[in-house]
Amino acid sequence: MINRRDLIIGGACLTAAAGAEAMRPKKRVSLLPEGAKLADMVPKSFGKWAEGDSSGIVTPQTENSLAAKLYNQELGRIYERPDGAAVMLLIAYGNTQSDTLQLHRPEVCYPAFGFAVTENQAAAFPAGPTRLPGRNLVAAQPGREERISYWTRIGEFLPVDNRQQREMRFRTALAGIIPDGVLVRISNTLPGDADPFGLNAAFIAELLTAVAPALRPALITTDKARAFAAGRAG
Repeated sequence: MINRRDLIIGGACLTAAAGAEAMRPKKRVSLLPEGAKLADMVPKSFGKWAEGDSSGIVTPQTENSLAAKLYNQELGRIYERPDGAAVMLLIAYGNTQSDTLQLHRPEVCYPAFGFAVTENQAAAFPAGPTRLPGRNLVAAQPGREERISYWTRIGEFLPVDNRQQREMRFRTALAGIIPDGVLVRISNTLPGDADPFGLNAAFIAELLTAVAPALRPALITTDKARAFAAGRAG
């Protein structure tokens, strides 16, 4: 016989289950146009930059890794200028950000490849009349030192560290949204006295001008893309 206590406990469990189901994200939101390919939307040459040999780029994806499940598209290129300057560009896109699938930040990715992250600072990158919150890192291993500038987007947010990334993912979950996400990383191996982060910032500004306008929201959020376009029009 089912007693009153069992009924109360059973009712509470059903209520909790119903609440959890109601809070489970159900609506997918993607800022990358359906069917769009990063390789087609990012020019191989623009301004004084042109694609060079793209070997040697540190990527977050290895065969059969979690990253292979996370990222639907990756674009890795090295761009060179006639004056000898070169930068490495990585764009990694995932159409699902959740508790088990979330962007790998470079300060986590680089140590997995044998680098030591010796500097890690918040930064803001030029994007027309607006700025993009992100980070500047220095990652080193014997014989190589990279100056890395990057930002991440989750849904319509631009988190600057793991804490913000968790908070913003939680906020989208509460809104019932399964967001997409992107990591945009620019790096170079110039020595520190040559303003390597200035080179990264200059490249970012030129890159955002050159990419297909339909791609900008996927890289920098809808509001930032609108502000960028308005600034160019003005």
